[in-house]
Amino acid sequence: MVTIADVAKHAGVAPSTVSYVLTGRRAISARTRAKVRDSIELLGYHPHAGARSLASNRANVVALVLPLRTGVNVPVAMRFVLSVVTAARERDQDVLLVTGDQGVSGINRISASAMADGLVVMDVEMHDERVPLLRDLPQPSVLIGFPADATGLTCVDLDFSSAGTLCVDHLADLGHREVALLGAPRAVYERDTGFAHRTMAGFTNAALRRGVHATTRSCETDPAEVTRTVAALLAERPGLTAVVVHNESAISPLLAALRTGGRRVPEDVSVVAICPDEVTDRVFPPLTSVQIPTEDLGQRAVELLMAKLARQGVAPATLLTPRLVERGSCGRAPLPG
Repeated sequence: MVTIADVAKHAGVAPSTVSYVLTGRRAISARTRAKVRDSIELLGYHPHAGARSLASNRANVVALVLPLRTGVNVPVAMRFVLSVVTAARERDQDVLLVTGDQGVSGINRISASAMADGLVVMDVEMHDERVPLLRDLPQPSVLIGFPADATGLTCVDLDFSSAGTLCVDHLADLGHREVALLGAPRAVYERDTGFAHRTMAGFTNAALRRGVHATTRSCETDPAEVTRTVAALLAERPGLTAVVVHNESAISPLLAALRTGGRRVPEDVSVVAICPDEVTDRVFPPLTSVQIPTEDLGQRAVELLMAKLARQGVAPATLLTPRLVERGSCGRAPLPG
């Protein structure tokens, strides 16, 4: 096994210099640092994780708190996990994934055990009970999502309110005057989850501004439930010509229910989805959509957390601008009759 002494001999420096290069605890010239790094790579040296943590007073671990609660779309949640893990590994950090719905007690447990240097927190509610604790925690944190009061926090998310607005404006520009939002499962709204409420608010406010008749429905993920919800919606609003769907699990059943109800897409009903791009590629016709940028959000959250760990100043709020991509599921509103 290659030791730190072997690296030092190969690089022509003292073992302590190799240690300083690894831990960053003392300034080392760029030339010497490069020599040491080259020797580490050439010899295949791997620092002992425990020794490295003791030397730097860091665990080199990021905790990702993602409670897998009722209504959470697991495939989409796993895209966020992958993005955070990838960004963390690029910075030589491991990730502790916490999926239990433990609230304040879970955050306290992570903090007290010193298992992680900082936290990335997801599934943020408007009045999240974890927020007061996160403000006072000795470890830094970044939220993917915004509570109603984000004072003293570092938050990053897609601007979901603008996403809902963008969908309505696109449909209104195509002449649609009766639209519906097929949203997240009821449990997501009952938990007061921020992204769902903000999307609905953006949707309804834009509809009022554009003089569009808007209907909103929560929607469960079970295909049979989606079919019943869509059938009831079409029966209640026979003049409906456009649907915005913010529920990845409902997309395929929605399209099937429209076909069963004799509604062609986009000739009779236009459909816009708010979802990751990968979802739109699995259905026909390809869906016009506002992308949920899971990779960008995970990367940005880790970048912010690393900056906070380095005691650098960061912006308290980062909202990514939504972008609508036109595909084959939207057309001009059909003429009456």
